Amino acid sequence: MTATLVKEAAPPPAAPDGPPRRPRRRGRIVALLFALPALLLLGALVVYPVLFSIGRSLFDASGTRFVGGENYAEMFRDPATLKAVRNTAIWVVVAPALLTGLGLILAVLVEKIRWATAFKLLLFMPMAVSFLAAGIIFRLAYDEDPDKGVLNAAAVSFHDAFRDTAAYPTARARDGQGLTAAADGSYRTGAGVSPGDSVALPLVGVAPKDVPAGAEPAYAAAGRAAAPDELRGVVYLDFTPGGGGEQGKVDRPESGLPQLRVEAVRDGTTVASTTTAADGSFRFPGLDAGSYTLRLPASNFAQPYDGVSWLGPALVTPAIIGAYLWIWTGFAMVLIGAGLSTLPRDALEAARMDGANEWQIFRRITVPLLAPVLTVVFVTLVINVMKVFDLVYIIAPGPVQEDATVLATQMWLVSFGGGNDQGLGSALGVLLLLLVVPAMVFNVRRFRRSQR
Repeated sequence: MTATLVKEAAPPPAAPDGPPRRPRRRGRIVALLFALPALLLLGALVVYPVLFSIGRSLFDASGTRFVGGENYAEMFRDPATLKAVRNTAIWVVVAPALLTGLGLILAVLVEKIRWATAFKLLLFMPMAVSFLAAGIIFRLAYDEDPDKGVLNAAAVSFHDAFRDTAAYPTARARDGQGLTAAADGSYRTGAGVSPGDSVALPLVGVAPKDVPAGAEPAYAAAGRAAAPDELRGVVYLDFTPGGGGEQGKVDRPESGLPQLRVEAVRDGTTVASTTTAADGSFRFPGLDAGSYTLRLPASNFAQPYDGVSWLGPALVTPAIIGAYLWIWTGFAMVLIGAGLSTLPRDALEAARMDGANEWQIFRRITVPLLAPVLTVVFVTLVINVMKVFDLVYIIAPGPVQEDATVLATQMWLVSFGGGNDQGLGSALGVLLLLLVVPAMVFNVRRFRRSQR
């Protein structure tokens, strides 16, 4: 019997798990060499300044004496720094929320219009304008002079359309000529006048160019006699062009002042009122016998409405936030619009078929599905507003700079803008870094999570 021995074939050698160590090491070295310029730049522009600022914040203003945490303690004792922290908090709370809300509303509405691309381009264009240029633009737009500031020009036009302005804001009574100033800004006759009297009320302080074009000389009106039951008079500009004339007397060249309100007052009550004619004359017919006081109300001399003090202490921060919204609304709209274009249309159509209206779709479907995009936009804007500097420094005038200051501008002012205390300025920079880092970490983690 022949036995056949069958030898089992030896298993083939296992394949290596990966490339040899030497080529792998060489690949890492090549990758490091390619990344080295970027790492050097990052270290020079980010890491070194951060470490230097932390170290510098532990020294005094001259940088020679170690003070430890004294700069950080001083930072929270300084009223200007506390105001900067408060303003920064206002920025963080208001600006990102408004921008995200505006961006969401505009992104949804843009889908409904025909010229969506042109509209997006128009809103995104301010992003191409530097903060310096935008600051100059809005500094001019917010100017308090209506002849320069477009916002106040619009405000004055709107105000004047519904309310008349004073006829003679610079006028005042001629001293010692029968008119005395009252506490409310009006002018009154010093002694009582009675029906049958004719009085002349001289005013000065009106430039000839400010006299209405239709004004006529007051000389003829001053010579008219009053009826027994009538009180008559003339209000005129007691100024003779070219000089000469007599104070308190109506001379031939002197002009009457039309459109002035005149009141007849008796026992503290206004019994009659009228408006002067083109020659400055006025009359009160049918008055009862007795003593009266003639009054030129303060409304004749009120200063014209000059608009809103946009850059005053109360409104300077909201005004600057408005400029910031103009720049960044397009950014928020485009990012949210990109997220909106990825929404599943079948879910929206299904909701419409189930009878949901557009508001219900927006509130219950669109917003929840866009929540990740809205969060990214909001956090990005939070990081950005914490560092805002250019707009605040350029738009806010010098007298209200402290009322508008934020941490970034306060850091610059303390370090280089006259304070010359780089120790305290470095401490402010470290505080700003500590406030920004959590938002940056949150954004990076969310980005990595979305990548996975």
